[in-house]
Amino acid sequence: MNRGTRGNGDGGRGGVNLPALRGYNEALLLDLLRGAGPAGLGRTELATRTGLTPQAVSKIMARLGGEGLVAEAGRAASTGGKPRTLLRLVPQARHAVGVHVDRDELRAVRVDLAGSVVAESRGPLDFGAGPDVVVEAVVRALARVRDPAGPPLLGVGVAAPGPLDHRAGVMGRVTGFPEWEGFPLREVLVGRLGVPVVLDKDTNAGAAGAAGAAGAGGGVGGEAARASVYLHVGTGLGAGLRLGGEVYRGARSGAGEFGHQVLQLDGPACRCGARGCAEVLCLGAVDRGDLAGAARILGEGAANLVALLDVDRVLLGGRVVAAAPEVFVDGVRAVLVARALTSEPPVVGLAEAGVAEGAAELVLAPFFGWAG
Repeated sequence: MNRGTRGNGDGGRGGVNLPALRGYNEALLLDLLRGAGPAGLGRTELATRTGLTPQAVSKIMARLGGEGLVAEAGRAASTGGKPRTLLRLVPQARHAVGVHVDRDELRAVRVDLAGSVVAESRGPLDFGAGPDVVVEAVVRALARVRDPAGPPLLGVGVAAPGPLDHRAGVMGRVTGFPEWEGFPLREVLVGRLGVPVVLDKDTNAGAAGAAGAAGAGGGVGGEAARASVYLHVGTGLGAGLRLGGEVYRGARSGAGEFGHQVLQLDGPACRCGARGCAEVLCLGAVDRGDLAGAARILGEGAANLVALLDVDRVLLGGRVVAAAPEVFVDGVRAVLVARALTSEPPVVGLAEAGVAEGAAELVLAPFFGWAG
């Protein structure tokens, strides 16, 4: 979900004074206003941060104001001249929906442009019942959270178990559910929902949601270069990677199969066909009620990933973590500190947003000029 790499020496992206790039400049300014929150920013500051001319900023702001996307946020304190007018994003001007299709549950949220949840639906789901059942469940969930009289809907983001082909919108051979292989889920949902649909792995959506909640990678936050990993512990075990400020999916959308790294040779059989995978070991410990042991196993897998990629932030999420957050944060942190190869082990914390919120952030990505 990279907001771009064109720097201007001020920790943000640079605007381009070319008519052909009007959309890029609009997205850049909207991103800055989102990061500024209700307090807003002045036109001069926006021009300074982007490198756009003040005249260009004024024209774009007038256009965005006419579309209801930008409004005045008040006046800045005077420094001797005329008080500056501050501008802010209007979060309620557009909405997006995120759907988390889990193996046994479906959760949908409608969010505004600031990423705040304005409607939510949750219910049981049998992923193994097949594509037709799941598609119908998504259609019903959208009907529950959508407001026909509300602001325009930018689209629906769907986060599903992997592997899957993010670019083609086609499901892969999901571990334990081979009947899903080759199903064109995105195309089918576009036809049923009548709005744009983004399909991604649940762990990638989790990584996007964690970054969006933290303001990472934006023109204001200056976090784009940070490398982080989101570890999800629920009905499965997976990872979402953010490298260089954007979600890393790999050449075949297969990155992040964290749960199927082998930690114990000739260990218990995993549903993927291998033995001793991190997933079967960690979830086995959870089933036995040994949450401290599960956290240690998760930490060992995370330590391997940190050593390989040199990430500086490890975020934890998923229903298992939510049930005992301190146990998992402390357990993973202890392993990472013990196995640290540098003097600065990565920061370990909880993801502030869920997978459904992350799926909605993937829909918002183009609106704010992020790579998604």
